[in-house]
Amino acid sequence: MPLFGTDGVRGLANGILTADLALTLAQATAVVLGQGRTAEARKAEGKRLSAVVARDPRISGEFLVAAVSAGLAASGVDVLDAGVIPTPALAFLVADHDADFGVMVSASHNPAPDNGIKIFARGGVKLPDEVEQRIEAAMAGEKLLPTGGSVGRIERFSDAEDRYALHLLGSLPHRLDGIHVVLDCAHGAASGVSPETFNDAGANVTVMGAEPDGTNINDGVGSTHLDKLAEAVVRLGADVGIAHDGDADRCLAVDADGNIVDGDQIMAILAVAMKDRGHLTDNTLVATVMSNLGLHKAMKDNGITVRQTAVGDRYVLEDMNAGGYALGGEQSGHVIMSEFATTGDGVLSGLHLVAEMARQKKTLAELASVMTVFPQVLINVRDVDKDRCADDEGVQDAVAAVEAELGDTGRVLLRKSGTEQLVRVMVEAADAESAQSYAQRLADVVKERLAL
Repeated sequence: MPLFGTDGVRGLANGILTADLALTLAQATAVVLGQGRTAEARKAEGKRLSAVVARDPRISGEFLVAAVSAGLAASGVDVLDAGVIPTPALAFLVADHDADFGVMVSASHNPAPDNGIKIFARGGVKLPDEVEQRIEAAMAGEKLLPTGGSVGRIERFSDAEDRYALHLLGSLPHRLDGIHVVLDCAHGAASGVSPETFNDAGANVTVMGAEPDGTNINDGVGSTHLDKLAEAVVRLGADVGIAHDGDADRCLAVDADGNIVDGDQIMAILAVAMKDRGHLTDNTLVATVMSNLGLHKAMKDNGITVRQTAVGDRYVLEDMNAGGYALGGEQSGHVIMSEFATTGDGVLSGLHLVAEMARQKKTLAELASVMTVFPQVLINVRDVDKDRCADDEGVQDAVAAVEAELGDTGRVLLRKSGTEQLVRVMVEAADAESAQSYAQRLADVVKERLAL
């Protein structure tokens, strides 16, 4: 089983993810990322490599950051410890400080007992699969063991959060004056910087989920638990609610009536606004195959092309970087604005969403009406031969029949899981009852035809 998943290394802290593994992974990272042209040039000039290290507030992050920092410094890398900051802040600081790479210790939206390690290359970009594979292979190889004055130093990155906040404020097209925002920080990495930045941008801010204690991250709060945020927005008569996940690379929203505005809707709002201002490269949005049919229809109505990628923000990023596109993301709330960020940034996208409310003098519900969300049903069909799904004639005939019945009022998607022996059946239709009926019909065929 590969060590790296779709977003770094992740698992139970002190289970899969031990201090020993973190140290060894850091040493291997120094070996592999120290081989690039820029890194070799620095070493030729007698300079040490540098890395920015940060974490979210979960308690295990303390010993894991210590292990990562030890592994890097022991390999001759100078470490700047940025403390508790969002993942996108770490990515920004790697580029802003011209560091050789960065390491984020976080398990994102996972519960507190889990943790993870994400590695960013020079410029604050995520690593391609091939480089991750090289790092994993290097964990069993020779380590860099400098001595004397050649070992790395570990220092505090004292103005890390301030640099990031100033960057966010400088990106805004409009101040947020007069808008009452309820912020749910998931007891996570944005608990300090997000309220501060929304306040500085002019919003009237009510904060919840911003008292991290090391064990309460994502616990009933944040972007995976929106009910409390919706209740607070309605009770307080606020204009909008913004929810982050544990490391704040996601943003979901709630309108004044407590209705959820997901990542697809946020992208639709921002895409139209950016097109109107001439900031949407080639009038193109990059989204995954799981994005709602309503997003595709809304973008077509507004003269915007949608490019589709595999599920995962790294694949969205790869396509955006290849084509130079300005906006992309996922339904889950990973929204990437490449003019200002190299990865999904929940604080950035939340600020820009509220800025559009202020700029256009419209409610979030009015802005979100640009897109009609089609009901979506997802059924996981387990214990089937997922690798035969694309080639099985009976399955493909069933899909073609449903697609013909739906016409342009719905969509079908069958995907095999990357980690389990299952097939995901997704159907969108004009109403929830039809979506459920069609999805179950296809799930039954998949189960019958592909049973192990």
